[in-house]
Amino acid sequence: MPKAYAYTRYGGPETEALVDVDRPSPGPGQVLVAVRAAGVNPIDWKLRTGFRRPGETGSPAFPVVFGSEAAGVVEEIGEGVTGFAVGDAVFGNTVTGGYAEYALLPAAVTAHVPDGLSFAHTAVLPVAAATAYDGIRQLGLPAGATLLVTGAGGGVGVAAVQIGRAFGLRVVGAASDGKKDFVEHLGAVHVPSGPDLAARVRAAAPDGVDGVYDLVGGDVLEEAATLLTDRSKLITAGASPQDVERLGGARVVRARTTAVLDEVARLVERGDLDPHITQRFPLERAGEALRAVEDGHARGKVVIEVGV
Repeated sequence: MPKAYAYTRYGGPETEALVDVDRPSPGPGQVLVAVRAAGVNPIDWKLRTGFRRPGETGSPAFPVVFGSEAAGVVEEIGEGVTGFAVGDAVFGNTVTGGYAEYALLPAAVTAHVPDGLSFAHTAVLPVAAATAYDGIRQLGLPAGATLLVTGAGGGVGVAAVQIGRAFGLRVVGAASDGKKDFVEHLGAVHVPSGPDLAARVRAAAPDGVDGVYDLVGGDVLEEAATLLTDRSKLITAGASPQDVERLGGARVVRARTTAVLDEVARLVERGDLDPHITQRFPLERAGEALRAVEDGHARGKVVIEVGV
């Protein structure tokens, strides 16, 4: 039977196991993919703890396979799917978890892997890079404007800094002192995270900031909001809709389309976006991959490679 890495109940790392699962069958609008790589994201371990996405109800059927994004080779195509064929190299968001030998992807949020890009480099794009892209587009800042990105050293932040630069923005990146060189390498002006962030941002950008892309929430979001005269230019992927709307801002609206994935992949092809894969693990060591992200110190992206 195919293998997958899953959590068998809510809790900590002790709930995780490499398990045997049935090979899934694609339903209407889905493609079955033989996974070659899967991205690792904070949401993966958060869901294991019982965290619910907004609007989610009910309980999952355990075991639950980890992972929200994957890349691989199309094995089967569901009813109504066009534009994909068996043998195509694709990447996208997953219906079933991506930490597995086989996964189902919705065709509407699946794209072809461009020539010259690897499974690993495309597997890590649908969650972090696409979220960053959606947020930058949502802000709609003109070239030459100044953007503050909080959490600039994390997965979404790394992509947001680079995409902002590709859109002609001046980017100020808030991150820990330990990530200063990394954030500056991405093309941002680094400011240390922590209390009194707003004062440090004002010193780094004396002409002010025109937009804020928050990836942290809490007190960081509160401080960042004080930097804006136009709160409609405050967006977050790190706080609840209620928290950011109280401040006059908004949550990032995810497009979740093939077109967005195609555009993000083009940014990688052009050299405007480097996913910065810093660690790779085989499926059998998926637990180590999760720990690398869960401890909060990973720079860039962590990827699980399957069948290599």
